[in-house]
Amino acid sequence: MEFLLDPGIWIGLLTLIVLEIVLGIDNLVFIAILAEKLPPEQRDKARVVGLSLALFMRLGLLFAISWLVTLTKPLIMVFDWTFSGRDLILLFGGLFLVYKAVTELHEKIEGKPEVNVTTNIVYASFAAVVAQIVVLDAVFSLDSVITAIGMVDNIYVMMVAMIVAMAVMLLASKSLTAFVNRHPTVVILCLSFLLLIGISLIAEGFGFHIPKGYIYSGIGVAIAIEAFNQFGQRNVAKHESKIPLRHRTADSILKLMGGKMETVANSAQHFEAKEAFADEERYMIGGVLTLAERSVASIMTPRSQISWVDIEDSPEQIREQVLSVPHSLFPVCRGSLDKVISVVRAKELLDVIDDDEQLKALIKRHRPIYIFAKMKVIDAINTLRTSKGSLVLVSDEFGNVQGLISPLDVFEAIAGEFPDADEQLDLVKIDDHTWKASGMLDVYQLELELGMMDLVEEDAGYISVAGLILEKTHGEVMLGTYLEYHGVHFEVTELDDNRIKSVLITHR
Repeated sequence: MEFLLDPGIWIGLLTLIVLEIVLGIDNLVFIAILAEKLPPEQRDKARVVGLSLALFMRLGLLFAISWLVTLTKPLIMVFDWTFSGRDLILLFGGLFLVYKAVTELHEKIEGKPEVNVTTNIVYASFAAVVAQIVVLDAVFSLDSVITAIGMVDNIYVMMVAMIVAMAVMLLASKSLTAFVNRHPTVVILCLSFLLLIGISLIAEGFGFHIPKGYIYSGIGVAIAIEAFNQFGQRNVAKHESKIPLRHRTADSILKLMGGKMETVANSAQHFEAKEAFADEERYMIGGVLTLAERSVASIMTPRSQISWVDIEDSPEQIREQVLSVPHSLFPVCRGSLDKVISVVRAKELLDVIDDDEQLKALIKRHRPIYIFAKMKVIDAINTLRTSKGSLVLVSDEFGNVQGLISPLDVFEAIAGEFPDADEQLDLVKIDDHTWKASGMLDVYQLELELGMMDLVEEDAGYISVAGLILEKTHGEVMLGTYLEYHGVHFEVTELDDNRIKSVLITHR
């Protein structure tokens, strides 16, 4: 046991462990590639079996050192070339590596899609894959053993180095395999390494010695370049993740449908759908994509515009209220809009307005439905569906009514406004570059009209044009206030006390 106290032994052991791991990486990568040809439930088993066979094969070869030494004697002569047993093993092993690397590269580069229309996928047999792993292990084991013999004289040190290196690779095999399969360029790079090593083995078989330093320096440079490539791709993905989801979704959908979203480099940096779609199609696609991002508050009829009926009024007053507006549905309240007791149809209400018993029965049949103002539109659609065409009231966290929505509001969010007879359009186009807008205009609607997607910032606290202006001017608004934002020019043209009533919008 005195040799354990020799520092040279420990230095040699650590160095050999590192070399064995480096030499075994190629083996591990090839095993990972072969394992992908098996059903998912057999892949881990194939990796364990492959690496275990590699370990036993290397240990077996170590015990046959005396035989390996004799492999340097010439066995056959072809023309002027003499080949020893070692040369033949290197030659045929190199040819095997070149063949496998070339066929795998061809399969990857050809890029033929694998379309699985059923679950009956045909995989390679476990025995066939293990057989290939055995042949592969034989080639790489010889290289590893020869390296070990050249570095250390103690067979026990060689064995410990191989066992430790194999244990490290066995623990890392699954994560390494997952990484390799997640990055196609890494697969191509690894197959290129195998091709390079195969060529070097063939050269060794013919007696042309290629220093390992040249091979591994080339591999090192390639790995460094690929590392830069992976870091670059990661940074691109990181920056793309900062782009709002609806931008990325719009880009993907338009590409699938034959359109294209491109960033236009001008002062108003915006995303513009190209001529593959008509304006109406682009508007509706954009409207659909915003549903998962817009809150109910952005499409609801605001509290100030709700026509409602006070049950405590006289029948004549109720009848006059109902007939004065063209709406077909009315919230029925008790004293104030925050005390809604029912939502009824105008015709049904007029039919029973003079009969207290029938009026009570009607009110009981139609209970109000509430949703939260901050709920996303896409999440509110199911509630609207269950309301069966009735109005749905929108409340804040204190239970106060903030507005109401109907299926028509969702449709307008997608296709544009459909105003009632007593309503004015929130956005009126004056010419190709100028619009007159209500302060209550939904900013998402303005985005769709202008063909932009960056007026609403992430976690923005505004939903209307007035809210946008107030936020960007810090509430300092007066008649004639100007705001330049993302290339869009806003001018306040009308105020109602402190409320922005109308805005002139210019965009070129």
